[in-house]
Amino acid sequence: MDIDARKAVLTPPAVVLFVTAICFISGGAGCSTCPSAEHLIVYKEAGRFCGWPANNGIWSWGDEILVGFHLAHYKESENRHSIDRDKPAMRLLARSLDGGRSWKIERPEIFQTQIPGERKLLERPADIDFAHRDFAMTCRGSRFYISCDRGRTWKGPYKLPDFGQIKIMARTDYIVNSKTDCMFFLTSTKRDGEEGRPFCARSRDGGKTIEFVSWIAPEPQGYSIMPSTVRISPQGLVSAIRRYERGDINMGWIEIYGSQDDGQTWQFLSKAAETGSRGGNPPSMVRLADGRLCLTYCYRSKPHGLRAVISSDNGKTWGDVIHLRDDGRTWDIGYTRTVQRPDGRLVTVYYYTTEQNRQQHIAVTIWDPAKFK
Repeated sequence: MDIDARKAVLTPPAVVLFVTAICFISGGAGCSTCPSAEHLIVYKEAGRFCGWPANNGIWSWGDEILVGFHLAHYKESENRHSIDRDKPAMRLLARSLDGGRSWKIERPEIFQTQIPGERKLLERPADIDFAHRDFAMTCRGSRFYISCDRGRTWKGPYKLPDFGQIKIMARTDYIVNSKTDCMFFLTSTKRDGEEGRPFCARSRDGGKTIEFVSWIAPEPQGYSIMPSTVRISPQGLVSAIRRYERGDINMGWIEIYGSQDDGQTWQFLSKAAETGSRGGNPPSMVRLADGRLCLTYCYRSKPHGLRAVISSDNGKTWGDVIHLRDDGRTWDIGYTRTVQRPDGRLVTVYYYTTEQNRQQHIAVTIWDPAKFK
């Protein structure tokens, strides 16, 4: 479903393009259409496959936005990701200072020289300031990195505990509670060693220890992975989970779980959206300034595209599907990350392919959730 960076490759300067704003219209009962959305390209490069922002993370400080993604060599495939698995891949960052309209590419050395299995995992520091105004953290696999300068420099990799599980399969999802207190929302393998089951962990001592708190969802027959979590109250949390079942169902969807005791226990709330028959797609959930919850995701059956749903009751029910765009060339798209700008508009970053831009690239859609009540 995705890849790790293997070793650094030299690439030419970033190619940053802008395309005409488009609103894709999809009729039919039970769906809404986006009255205005700007679709721009963050990064594309000839002969390269760009992918998986959800595996890396997104961070924002007002109109300054930072997002991570992977860059691999392109090799067309109908059934697998269109990457050349015999060639190296690398991890990049894209930064916008104007709310997502323009982007510059960054290549932190700590990521470019990373070869899994060769870079030593460090002992966790005991004095992380999670509440630092310029703090950022990225989690991947069994390791995490931290930054206190908005991702310009990073420290790590630090080892995540295994929590008694066979393997930890982390992506970036965390909530900062205070200077010394941070909640991690992670995934482990199931008891049979297969992917996967989501859980909550927590550090209350600035990173010195990270302790298991609870399972978010039951162990599935297929996989239940990649949580995206928001806080709705001092004790309330809502987490969106990527679900997929093979066999008779062969379909992906997004499940919602809620906690009213600060992550100690979780309850199933709803099925928010379907994500298609090709492995599903991870959600990105944000709590809007008006208190509603918004989920963005990509749909991997036809029509391939970018979608969203909004909840006005903290995830118990969801409104009509918002079709932000339906022009995806293949199923190999998605892994959204979304943040809200100070002006209320949402910035959704994902990887995508169209007939006009056939190689997978990093795209961004800027849209206004206030249009949907």
